[in-house]
Amino acid sequence: MSEAPTPNKRKKPSLTEKRRAARSYALQAIYQWQLAGQALTEIDAQFRVDNDMRDVDVQMFSELLHGVATRKSELDAAFAPYLDRAVEDLDPIELAILRIGAYELMQRQEVPYRVAINESVELAKVFGATESHRYVNGILDKLAQRVRYAEIRARKG
Repeated sequence: MSEAPTPNKRKKPSLTEKRRAARSYALQAIYQWQLAGQALTEIDAQFRVDNDMRDVDVQMFSELLHGVATRKSELDAAFAPYLDRAVEDLDPIELAILRIGAYELMQRQEVPYRVAINESVELAKVFGATESHRYVNGILDKLAQRVRYAEIRARKG
């Protein structure tokens, strides 16, 4: 007599959870890139080896890491007008979060603007200074008003 298969006790993460994990790892990888200037391919490979990526949207992780690095100047220029200081004077974590948020707002149109902003705010709550989530929210909200104007206007009716 054969035994019934035991159910897999590991809950399969949702796409939202996988994307949230991708953003978290991307933030850490971008932070490392900003500080060390290490090659992106090395950082990408290191994160894939050193971390359990089963519950991560690995494609999104890689897109954020490489996309932010490739478009760094464009992203910085997009949110710089809304800063109260120079881009170079930002905390490296806040800078990485703003770059991710700006990238999503500008390059990932399939991600609703509210999701892009909220996910960046959540990263700031976890990794940033005490009130950095408010700062990130304010900057990205102003950027969204410019780069997602049609979406915001349609949402308001």
